[in-house]
Amino acid sequence: MHRVVALVRPPQASFELGCAADVFGTRRGGIPARYTFSVCTEHPGPVATLAGYNMLVADGLDALDRADTVLVPGWLPIEEPPSPTVVRALRRAHQRGARVVSICSGAFALAHAGLLDGRRATTHWARVGELAAAFPAVRVDPDVLYVDEGDVATSAGSGAGIDLCLHLVRADQGAGYAAHVARHMVMPPHREGGQLQYAAPPHPAQIEGSLAPLLEWMTGRLAEPLAIEDVAAHAGLSPRTLARRFSQQLGTSPGQWLLAQRIAATRELLETSDLSLDAIARRVGLSSATNLRRRFVRALGTTPGAYRRAFRAET
Repeated sequence: MHRVVALVRPPQASFELGCAADVFGTRRGGIPARYTFSVCTEHPGPVATLAGYNMLVADGLDALDRADTVLVPGWLPIEEPPSPTVVRALRRAHQRGARVVSICSGAFALAHAGLLDGRRATTHWARVGELAAAFPAVRVDPDVLYVDEGDVATSAGSGAGIDLCLHLVRADQGAGYAAHVARHMVMPPHREGGQLQYAAPPHPAQIEGSLAPLLEWMTGRLAEPLAIEDVAAHAGLSPRTLARRFSQQLGTSPGQWLLAQRIAATRELLETSDLSLDAIARRVGLSSATNLRRRFVRALGTTPGAYRRAFRAET
């Protein structure tokens, strides 16, 4: 069992904590439990929340010494650094090999502890300027949903915390297991970390219509050789307008989005079937095993065969 421990402090943001608790702590019928989830704080006892109630936290910082993943679900006020005791506990956990994760303003706690120095990181779009100004050693990415550096990961605003948590489950347990969790949560398909945060654009009226119906249509036709011109024609748009809509709403191009869905479908088939690579390639629209292998390695840094060996027996 992978042990996830959330470090909270007053006033704690309830939603950020709830995102992590739902992904890692909820028991779901038909899905084997692979995580334990608990909460700790520097001074055990009542912890005030931004929602107007107190929660009782029994565990102190020694719980971080037993964690496989340490998660900071928000840190307010952002300008108030963690105590030296908390900094030592975070650094000690990281040094012994625990993964350290933040949601939203939790990035400020990690930055105060020096865990983001020299790394890419993100936080809520309204606070990225403050993070960059206060911590010049951190390479702040203002646009993305989340950044995963392996041993340290950060997410943007509250909802992006769910995306990051599901991404970590996918990395730990495979795409099939993560998809089961997402379906139980009634979450949309996996969002890549490089997608834009949902900050208000300069001219909101320019975003004309939801792409959701078109995305569903595309997902149902992965095996077909979908040219961007075909997708644009189905949507009744010019290819240029289609590209602009994708950029505005998803922060990516139609081709990049379609490839990400094909890679995601490949992962699930590698985990859940004995199909050959050629058969999988045809089913997801990547034409050949050679093409599939090349794109898979580029996207995930591992071969389809190695991925299947790692996750096939786990699902």
